Amino acid sequence: MPAKVDEAKCTACEDCVEACPTEVISMVDGHAWVNPEECIDCEACVDACPEDAISMVD
Repeated sequence: MPAKVDEAKCTACEDCVEACPTEVISMVDGHAWVNPEECIDCEACVDACPEDAISMVD
């Protein structure tokens, strides 16, 4: 269940990038992007996001 970013809510603060222990989040076109193939589903980015822009998806 990789993390997914809601681009409409993402403010590009990069808190999720800093929180990710596996460094699979990058900034693309002004929004966070999670590499779904590398995500370990730890939810660190979900907890770090102040805008609630990241959720876990099936």
